[in-house]
Amino acid sequence: MTSADRDPKFENLLIYLRQSRGFDFTGYKRSTLMRRVCKRMQSLTIENFEEYLDYLEVYPEEFNYLFNTILINVTAFFRDSSAWEYLAEKILPNLISNKKTSDQIRIWSAGCASGEEAYTLAMLMAEILGAEEFRQRVKIYATDVDEEALNQARQATYSAKDVQAVSDELRQKYFEIVGNRYVFRQDLRRSVIFGRHDLLQDAPISRLDLLVSRNTLMYFNSETQGRILARFHFALNDNGYLFLGKAEMLLMHSSLFTPIDLKNRIFSKVSSVSIRDRLLVMANTVDDESSSRVSRHLRLRDMGFDTSPIAQIVIDINGTLVMVNEQARTLFALSPKDLARPFQDLELSYRPIELRSLIERAYTERRPITLTNVERYLSNTETQYLDVRITPLQETDTSFLGVSISFHNVTRYIKLQDALQRSQQELETTNEELQSTNEELETTNEELQSTNEELETTNEELQSTNEELETMNEELQSTNEELQTINNELSQRTTELNHANIFLISILRSLQTGIVVIDGSFNISIWNYMVEDLWGLRTDEVLGKSIFSLDIGLPVEQLRSPIRDSLSGKKQFQEMIFDATNRRGRQIKCYLAITPLLGMDIQGAVLMMADVERVHSMISSQDMEERRQQE
Repeated sequence: MTSADRDPKFENLLIYLRQSRGFDFTGYKRSTLMRRVCKRMQSLTIENFEEYLDYLEVYPEEFNYLFNTILINVTAFFRDSSAWEYLAEKILPNLISNKKTSDQIRIWSAGCASGEEAYTLAMLMAEILGAEEFRQRVKIYATDVDEEALNQARQATYSAKDVQAVSDELRQKYFEIVGNRYVFRQDLRRSVIFGRHDLLQDAPISRLDLLVSRNTLMYFNSETQGRILARFHFALNDNGYLFLGKAEMLLMHSSLFTPIDLKNRIFSKVSSVSIRDRLLVMANTVDDESSSRVSRHLRLRDMGFDTSPIAQIVIDINGTLVMVNEQARTLFALSPKDLARPFQDLELSYRPIELRSLIERAYTERRPITLTNVERYLSNTETQYLDVRITPLQETDTSFLGVSISFHNVTRYIKLQDALQRSQQELETTNEELQSTNEELETTNEELQSTNEELETTNEELQSTNEELETMNEELQSTNEELQTINNELSQRTTELNHANIFLISILRSLQTGIVVIDGSFNISIWNYMVEDLWGLRTDEVLGKSIFSLDIGLPVEQLRSPIRDSLSGKKQFQEMIFDATNRRGRQIKCYLAITPLLGMDIQGAVLMMADVERVHSMISSQDMEERRQQE
């Protein structure tokens, strides 16, 4: 996404995050960043970025939820196992063999999330060196911008699912079981140092032998990736290694790193880098030895002046010779004894050209004076040609400190010019042929350049697409874990609901009275077996139907007014007796009681009904049974 395509409202949100909380997300890929922010906004039912910015201002605690959504902490022990196998078998033994037995080994896990990769490195190094030597020699620096993830990493406790990728042998050797959690060995944990670090703002950790940054660069845009990689280059020793994620290939940064094994994304540092890359690192790195550096720079400046290929002298405002470089001493037979002498006493002041008047002219006109092809006659009858430049040295307050005079020996160029003139005719003869060949080469070169640009564009698009797919894969993995947690909770709640339903059904079955429950729309939701026996309709025939639509031997229309009184809350309990006909066609007296179904408010009504004669019979039977037991 170009700067012209960026949403200004979204950019304002990023600026607010940087100014208010110090998190600079402007270097992140906009597609991924907007997708994560929109996900958080959807959970709050906020529709646009302006409203979300207002929400952040009102509710500061929202920052934590937003950062946890943006910073996708997807990681695992031995993630992409084939790459870790190659690292353990090829890279780490070679790294150790290049070090003296007393040398410290420094490793940086950048973007460590909850610490799995840092502890994976610790296990591999401890396996090679042994626990005792590991504790003495190895330092693993693990950093991230997410404080919550770092706190989890420092605890070094993981679930059984988290350590599934760790072999049984390593799990038994490096983890202790506390309750149902796996805790990394405390004696080795001291060699793993966790800390907050922003790859864009903080100075890199230096003198590293191995730098692990897996699936971190892919969240940044190309320009930001270049800045981070320049810092990584500075951080590594000359024989250091860089270990990246499977979506990060560094095809566009071959001047800094060269692949050792591209399939497993392991690179080595390119020792010689361009001036641009060095300046970039210097601009982003803090050096505490500033005074020593100034001293070295002064010595460097003096050596640079003295070894300049052009003869140069410096005369102060009083006309005293104060500086002469090596070329000037050789060219004009000057020695260190000539320093501090008046310039007018030296032959150089008037031969090969009168310089004193030119110096005065440079002071007067306040500009450099240049003379070309000045002839100097040597003792061996040879002629030397010099380009002389007189530059006034002016202080910031417009006063002069002196002048610098440079003598550029152009004799060779003059002679070459003569030779070139002699060969001019020969060159002109072949010029037409060369011109024709050159045009063909230019045409071919343009075609090759066009093809190369198309290939580079295609390659960048493929790389970008690959990184985007990997990013989305991690987001899907994170979402899947969230859905799994929700699914487990729903499963537990379903089990509890089933138990409650079974319990309720058991209660309804144990009652010797017909129970009917209706909702606020008079539709039946419960119809127990006693009602089935009374009226001859099964539960599946009446559920969801209005009680007033039933064709049974009970005069249901006479219940409409009492049920409404119960639903409206006018009456809490009503009882009545109706003449009815049961499912066998026998005339009965039906006792019926109505009570409201109470929740937060009235949600329906409960109807209890029974055959009066049958109830009396049951009571009489119970009385007789009680008398019998008493006798």
